[in-house]
Amino acid sequence: MKRRRTVLLTVTALLGAALSALPAGPAAADEVEQLKNGTFDTTTEPWWTTANVTAGLSDGQLCADIPGGTANRWDATVGQNDVTLVKGKSYKFSFKASGSPGGHVVRAVVGLQVAPYDTYFEVSPQLSVSGDTYAYTFTSPVDTTQGQVALQAGGSADAWRMCVDDASLLGGVPPEVYEPDTGPRVRVNQVAYLPSGPKNATLVTDAGAKLPWRLKNAGGRTVAHGWTVPRGTDVSSGQNVHSIDFGGYRKAGKGFTLVVDGETSRPFDIGTSAYERLRLDSLKYYYTQRSGIAIRDDLRPGYGRAAGHVDVAPNQGDANVPCQPGVCDYTLDVTGGWYDAGDHGKYVVNGGIATWELLSTYERELLARTGESGTLRDGTLAIPESGNKVPDILDEARWGLEFLLKMQVPDGQPLAGMAHHKIHDEQWTGLPLLPSEDPQKRELHPPSTQATLNLAATAAQAARLYRPYDRAFAARALTAARKAWSAALAHSTMYASAADGIGGGTYDDTNATDEFYWAAAELYLTTGDKQFADFVLNSPVHTADIFGPLGFDWGRTAAAGRLDLATVPSRLPGRDTVRRSVVEGADRYLATLKSQPYGMPYAPPDNIYDWGSSHQILNNGVVLATAYDITGSAKYRDGAVQGMDYILGRNALNMSYVTGYGEANSHNQHSRWYAHELDPNLPNPPHGTLAGGPNSSIQDPYAQSKLQGCVGQFCYIDDIQSWSTNETAINWNAALARMASFVADQR
Repeated sequence: MKRRRTVLLTVTALLGAALSALPAGPAAADEVEQLKNGTFDTTTEPWWTTANVTAGLSDGQLCADIPGGTANRWDATVGQNDVTLVKGKSYKFSFKASGSPGGHVVRAVVGLQVAPYDTYFEVSPQLSVSGDTYAYTFTSPVDTTQGQVALQAGGSADAWRMCVDDASLLGGVPPEVYEPDTGPRVRVNQVAYLPSGPKNATLVTDAGAKLPWRLKNAGGRTVAHGWTVPRGTDVSSGQNVHSIDFGGYRKAGKGFTLVVDGETSRPFDIGTSAYERLRLDSLKYYYTQRSGIAIRDDLRPGYGRAAGHVDVAPNQGDANVPCQPGVCDYTLDVTGGWYDAGDHGKYVVNGGIATWELLSTYERELLARTGESGTLRDGTLAIPESGNKVPDILDEARWGLEFLLKMQVPDGQPLAGMAHHKIHDEQWTGLPLLPSEDPQKRELHPPSTQATLNLAATAAQAARLYRPYDRAFAARALTAARKAWSAALAHSTMYASAADGIGGGTYDDTNATDEFYWAAAELYLTTGDKQFADFVLNSPVHTADIFGPLGFDWGRTAAAGRLDLATVPSRLPGRDTVRRSVVEGADRYLATLKSQPYGMPYAPPDNIYDWGSSHQILNNGVVLATAYDITGSAKYRDGAVQGMDYILGRNALNMSYVTGYGEANSHNQHSRWYAHELDPNLPNPPHGTLAGGPNSSIQDPYAQSKLQGCVGQFCYIDDIQSWSTNETAINWNAALARMASFVADQR
């Protein structure tokens, strides 16, 4: 599977495949203490500290004076080496710790003491706020006698004092059974159903026979009733479930609940206003992701921050960034753009697909029968550019586009016209860390064919959409797109390295035929040039079945080209066949949706939920929505709308994956600056932020400590430490914005 490969801090190899093969139960063994002198009764030996930390005994504790002014957690550390770990054995890691003053975050790590410094478990409690006694259970993925336990306490501007006692790593304990709080057994879209749209819910129950249900309004009066439909065991969750269809009720209102089997659902509305808000909130997300500009608190109360990476200390900045050693001998100004996810990196391949989906959200409003271009007009997003007579969504997308254009290799240089794959820190930074406080050296990484084609595709699309507002920019974008296309043809197999994952994600991909198809499609739709039409028609992708179960994303971009060829007017020979292929793909997603008791157009092979599954579900919904735009058939509209139910609460965990939407919603996404869980002075993600969602591979140590053996939908935890299930990302939110906009247009 193609997925974003990310590491955290010193994590370079988490052995995800080995972890997925671990037995669910612990190895049979007596409980054995692996740490020496965790009680600090007479000495601190064999505990060590980094050279900048002074530590000693105080009232039977190890107390350490932590210096201020360090950048990373590991810059000031107390630890113990030569710890033995046994693969497959479960361990209880516990300690007491306090801070003076309180509120400081400590990163507690069990990992490898030598290169590559793999991390097997980590957690970051906030001392004297989240308590002073901590205990966690995890399973070791390796056999080693060179394990390390460390409390990493750096990263604070001010000096402080940390005291530790009763440190323990107890082997042979039973693994901790994590049981998420899933609330009532009636699972609904916790936000809103459309008055004229489908209304479905899922009941978790042991009952085999049908059960009566009642729909109640906010006053408690029954306004509709019926019977459930037993569905048996749901593969995606392992639960016995029934379906509930209350679509016959079409009156708008607030505070409805479903009552069945002695359970009352979480409340929900019937109406359209929530989707009008979500359309805008999901797009407003991008302003607070911006790099190279101060975020104004008057525009986003609670989210104001200094500009990141603008050559103001401690930043080394993005205005004059060199390449990695040996890659090039020039520097580029790559300021601007959006921070890709929860880190400080900026990536052309992910920035490309995100920009395309934002532009396509706007383009659909111009072309579709239910499109309403005025809903995304100037002034709707409250961004600095509001009031310039350009639709705000185009202003926001341009912030991403300008960065993509800056990543192009200049004329006169080797590989001129290609695009650098990414730019990010030389090393991983810790959490939390505001972009303006990042001290790391920034580096350009080698150009890649895929990045170059992302630039060609999005710049070509931009040329046709910005022409009514800024002809000079449209012309510049088209020139860059043509140049990128020619460069990609000349260097068609320059792929990003799967090993280039220090300081940022790899976004590696060994097949560029889909990117070539997408770029040719956008260039043809904008220019009408025969060379691009011929490339599209001769591409093996053009007639391939590209609407697979996982959906499209940064590594599978053929659908971007196919969807635009089907909806943007052109004279492409065989356009009706293109449109028919989209409808056929939608038919399969509709069949999948009907087969799933939780009603989502997503059934990954072997029930292995992929990284960012929530946005893949949304992108499958985009195909359904496009089929509706093509055919006008209500079944596709209803399928697209129903797919949103899963995202907003009708799922096995009974939670909305969108911050601020639904009674129970994701709000601790992995991010260095939306880090309220670690620092109460920082905010949670803004309303309208999509969490990645269930990921069966659970690559991060925190998820591994909680979710071993998880089934499908249960492979998720709303914690800032879980970067493999709970990150935020610009391409994921683009899928949310596109689908929220579609649903908001349905009346």
